Amino acid sequence: MFSQQFYSVLCGLLVTVGVVYSTPVVYDGRAALGLSESTFNDLSGAYVYVVKGSKNASDYIDLSKSIKPTPLWDKLFQPPQEQTISVSIDPSSVFVPGGNPANAQNGFRRTEVIAQPRNRTVIESGRTVFHWSIRRDKKHDLNYKHEYQVVFIEPNDARIAIHLSNWKTSSSQRPVTPILSRDLTVLFETDFTKNDWHNFAVLVDWNALTLGVYYSKNGLPLAPTSWRTVKNKGLVAGPDGQGDFHFGLLKLPIANPADNSTQATDVVHRGIQENTTETLHYSGVFVESAVGGVSVGYGLKIPAMA
Repeated sequence: MFSQQFYSVLCGLLVTVGVVYSTPVVYDGRAALGLSESTFNDLSGAYVYVVKGSKNASDYIDLSKSIKPTPLWDKLFQPPQEQTISVSIDPSSVFVPGGNPANAQNGFRRTEVIAQPRNRTVIESGRTVFHWSIRRDKKHDLNYKHEYQVVFIEPNDARIAIHLSNWKTSSSQRPVTPILSRDLTVLFETDFTKNDWHNFAVLVDWNALTLGVYYSKNGLPLAPTSWRTVKNKGLVAGPDGQGDFHFGLLKLPIANPADNSTQATDVVHRGIQENTTETLHYSGVFVESAVGGVSVGYGLKIPAMA
């Protein structure tokens, strides 16, 4: 990955000389200061749906006043302009599609916010950049024996088009967060360290079917993790490759050794889940057009990867 220090110095110089660019945002999921948790019950504004358990969405989603959001999107010399979105799951976080108990997804624990764009094709055509920042919770951390899907695009046929990010435990038992292509090829991963904001951006070319990953930690500007975009293997062009944009917690189960081989493959309905509360913090969730470049923080942009 390119030097974070280099980009920090570069952006500092650009701010000093006044070179600041506007960002063509096509979807803004950042929680404005005036929003309350009831927004997620009313499904108004930027959020169309919350995949959740039996309680109100506001019981699973908190707009944290005590955790400052990532500083990347602050305006100079002004306080933060957004609130941190804290997403939690607990033993009640069983999604029941259609309200039919027979469909209950007992293998999963889910709280996911689905974006409300003006039109799905606005954020999923041409070249667009998906931004988000995430942070571990000190009291209710994730259980890294499990895998989590935390930012992804899911088409109507329920196939995951892009795992923009998910969590797993590495062979050395360190929690890591990878960016995955449609066929689950790891494009980039980093240790998911405590007490840090991890900032991501993924450039998606919906025609060429390529991906480019950008990353930084805390207040450092985003930097590309490779020289060029790479093929998004397994993704198809057009409506079949498009879908709802989710951010939140989808916790996969651990296989139950008592299940037979057929049962063990049914991760939606079977497997082991602990009776715990787990929380992940989000900020800086938005999508921009890459026509004018990629935003790296503090009102600055760099040319998009080819």
